[in-house]
Amino acid sequence: MRQAEAGATWVPSVHKDDGPLYLAVANAIGADIASGRLRAGDRLPPHRTLAESLGVDFTTISRAYKEAGRRGFVEGRVGQGTYIRAQSSGRLQPASGIVDMSMNMPPRFGNADLVERIWRDVASIQRGDGLELLLRYQEAGGSAGDRNAGAAWLAALLPEVVPERVLVAPGAQGALMATVGHLARAGDTILAEELTYPGFRALAQYLGLRVRPLAMDGQGILPDAFEAACAEDKPKALYCTPTLHNPTTATMGPERRLQIVEIARRFGVPIIEDDAYGMLPRQPIAPLAALAPELVYYISSLSKCLSPALRVAYIVAPNARAVAPLASNIRASTSIASPLTAAVATRWIETGTASNILKATRQETSERHRLLSRHLTTAISDPEAFHAWLPLTGPWDRHSFTAKLRSVGIGVVASDAFAVAEAPEAVRLGLGSVASREDLEVSLKTIAQILDQAPSFGGMVV
Repeated sequence: MRQAEAGATWVPSVHKDDGPLYLAVANAIGADIASGRLRAGDRLPPHRTLAESLGVDFTTISRAYKEAGRRGFVEGRVGQGTYIRAQSSGRLQPASGIVDMSMNMPPRFGNADLVERIWRDVASIQRGDGLELLLRYQEAGGSAGDRNAGAAWLAALLPEVVPERVLVAPGAQGALMATVGHLARAGDTILAEELTYPGFRALAQYLGLRVRPLAMDGQGILPDAFEAACAEDKPKALYCTPTLHNPTTATMGPERRLQIVEIARRFGVPIIEDDAYGMLPRQPIAPLAALAPELVYYISSLSKCLSPALRVAYIVAPNARAVAPLASNIRASTSIASPLTAAVATRWIETGTASNILKATRQETSERHRLLSRHLTTAISDPEAFHAWLPLTGPWDRHSFTAKLRSVGIGVVASDAFAVAEAPEAVRLGLGSVASREDLEVSLKTIAQILDQAPSFGGMVV
């Protein structure tokens, strides 16, 4: 009875700018279940009572309770009211199931006309070279048409690029394999940010390379750290992500980029620029490859700006001599990029569909970042990034925090996945992998509430 009485006084914290109020109330029920404020058996206020408390109409609360019931949060008991249901395994039950924020991928947009255009472009391939794409191999490094499309796509960032220096690779990992294999051998040293892309860490380990971490600040690599490493280690290359760095979202400013390029030139160190997120900013900063085209191996994947499923990336070689060895490495390691998916990418670029997908992705990213700014103010992010970096400065460490989130159905990535040296107390949140804004809002509210709690072990608060 005590629980039921406690639930009867529940009033959620919702605002009119949270979107449809009935969804905001349903989301608040889910978040308060996850945080422990509401428990199984609690009786929620009657529809009319809660409507009066929130200053909304009766219908809004009816819709909210119905939505909460659809998600499995509540159950109606005839003649008794609305009660919180027991949650299986203590997991959060958002609108579309368990929330996985561990993947870093573009958010799904809801533009029906654009979706129809996407599939129309895919279908048009069948009427052209579809059978040839299905039944024939192509040359490593991509067909002339695909390389032309790659150069056209990259022209917004690299206006001087020519198709002859562009190669098509099977995703960023395939591009990295070809490029790193061209520049280094087992036992060699490559420099990287102290927090770096996990795929690069795995590749370096596979190839037997030593990775020396470089200290960072809010703009990425510190020039002094880069210069000292060049002088001491004679590295074979620098690997870095200057724009919307993964996981911290740091972006190098123009002056910092010039400093990094000057040091690399002075020591003769090639740069592998992973520009996976370079297309996302509306007003981008010139890539390192635009500042030192003779020094930089530039990699741009379509996974983060168009579609993770395409597995298409472009390598821009620093000179004509590097093209053949890179193509040979692609052939030796991954054979070719799928001709069919490369053709889809080319068709989207040629018809303008790719630009429209990018625009829709930017718009949805902005909406999701707005939710992040509202509910999780301690997170570090960029308005044009669909991931965020959450330092843990309170009682939580990264392992207990990720375990707690997992127990309520939210997956995040601890800093260990990115750390070349000692891992900080932090986690990365993927804003784009969550199916809907409603689910994302539930998750962000839950994360914020758990941050304010003390960790508990065996039922004891410590």
